Amino acid sequence: MSNKTDSNVYTVVFAIIMVIVVGALLAFTASSLAPKISENQRIEKQQNILYAMGVNENDETSANFVSTTDAPQMFSKYITKQIVITEGTKEVQDDKAFLIDVKKEQAKAKEGEERRLPLFIGEKDGETFYIAPIRGKGLWDAIWAYVAMDKNMVIQGAYFDHKGETPGLGANIKQRFFMDDFIGEHLLDDSGNFKGIDVSKSNADPKNEDKTDNEVDAIAGATITGNGVSAMIKSDLKLYVPYFKTLK
Repeated sequence: MSNKTDSNVYTVVFAIIMVIVVGALLAFTASSLAPKISENQRIEKQQNILYAMGVNENDETSANFVSTTDAPQMFSKYITKQIVITEGTKEVQDDKAFLIDVKKEQAKAKEGEERRLPLFIGEKDGETFYIAPIRGKGLWDAIWAYVAMDKNMVIQGAYFDHKGETPGLGANIKQRFFMDDFIGEHLLDDSGNFKGIDVSKSNADPKNEDKTDNEVDAIAGATITGNGVSAMIKSDLKLYVPYFKTLK
């Protein structure tokens, strides 16, 4: 008599049971970790925003966030107001603006729906900072940034990050030498028109002394990633221009 465990029916039933058990375990694990994952994402956004306005633990060369322990308290201390901009200049205060998903808002705009623009207003050393989140496409996947500006749309700081750019090349957008180049750069030209910033291979200002040329040096071997940075700055920050005009 053949062993029942050798039958095809037993194999199929066993496989089904294992799939159900493993699926249930994975679902339980995901459900259990969801609050922790959400909290970590919230803190990371707070760290990014704080970094852009100069609240960080940088040393001479490295980019370092404030600690995850200190981030919520520091965020409450330095970010005095969170707003959501609609219809160009209409603003609504929203203490959860930092939870807005920029990717989803971009998708809504492509479908013809109104896009919400989160903006974080911070105070440090007597100066006011306006920090905007932006998102674009690099060589391999998404890139994003938080850009801090003054009321004249002069960049006061920036934090760039990526999902999958090439290590040592495009991934260097999150290195200090690249991010610091944006500090002091003007997003508007002398006539007040929005120009953005080009990450340029032909930039004739390698020491980045000219802050009104709307250019910074490109990263060697990362042309497409640099183009993506230029494009997301121009497309996303331009949307904030009507609001900044109301600050004048």
